[in-house]
Amino acid sequence: MIMNKKRLKFLLLACLCLTVLMIAAGVGSVQIGLADMIRIIGSKVFGTELPESLDPILVSILWKIRLPRALAAFIEGAALAVSGTVMQSVLRNPLASSYTLGVSAGASLGAALMIVTGVTIPLLGIFSLPLTGFLFGLATVFLVMAFSRRLDQNMQNNTIILVGMVISLFVNALLTLVTALSNEHLQQLVFWQMGSFSATDWSELAVITIVTLSCILLLMRYVQEMDIMTFGEEQALSAGVEIKKTKFILIAISALITGTAVAFTGIIGFVDLIAPHLARKIFGSSHRIVIPAAALSGGALMTLADLISRTILSPSELPVGAVTAIIGAPFFAYIYFMKRKKVV
Repeated sequence: MIMNKKRLKFLLLACLCLTVLMIAAGVGSVQIGLADMIRIIGSKVFGTELPESLDPILVSILWKIRLPRALAAFIEGAALAVSGTVMQSVLRNPLASSYTLGVSAGASLGAALMIVTGVTIPLLGIFSLPLTGFLFGLATVFLVMAFSRRLDQNMQNNTIILVGMVISLFVNALLTLVTALSNEHLQQLVFWQMGSFSATDWSELAVITIVTLSCILLLMRYVQEMDIMTFGEEQALSAGVEIKKTKFILIAISALITGTAVAFTGIIGFVDLIAPHLARKIFGSSHRIVIPAAALSGGALMTLADLISRTILSPSELPVGAVTAIIGAPFFAYIYFMKRKKVV
């Protein structure tokens, strides 16, 4: 009975995601109806003929601008939400996320250096940017963990979060310095730091999708270990979990998934904090269900945030990072103070 209820909830969530995607693809300065969207997608994917009455401009707007943007927002939201879910489980900290622990800031710094210097890694091509984001993001989160352990052997929640924020501020300062010194790329870097999906094309979407789906599949192999680790390290060790190895693998995968997303679309925070909490609230604590549920929740939230960012002040466009921060900052404060009340 409980499983049937969870399946129904999951089906409703999937339907909500599809609805949000269709709205995001259809709504804008030019409205595109559902029937026309189906015809255009059918023509591009399956080669069906389009009616002569259908304006070619609508085809171009949907296929080249709206659809890749909506899908990129959804995939990035899913990526950040899954990363946040894993971070919270591994560190047993409800405030842990790639944003609060500095992964996003580190990945952004790495990507910015690649943009400014124009360096590409031989044989990798378009994958050079996400790889750099991953390496810088991973280095940042391990730096946070190392400093936290030096300051507090018990690795208390507040210590990790505060150290993460301090290092994030430092890395963001370096990013600002790089931006200020790069006149040639100044506009591109400033716009990119605020978070945007406006320039996303199908090739970038393909990279983000491949990395995100691959990482989620890898993480699904560790759902049992994550379930056990939520009860504490002693219980996990007694159950045969290799704590250090498992933690390193899970954090590395989280850094990869975040670094790839951030490298292409810039810094967008708080989705990785909100979506995991929503998923656990609705579906319980089992990571076999929470990870895909968080991915769908994060995807829907990010797509909705992007829709708001480009329509609320149309024809002007707000940075999507500002929209998620307006929603996420109060949520962060709520979680923080609720945890303090429980401790007291």
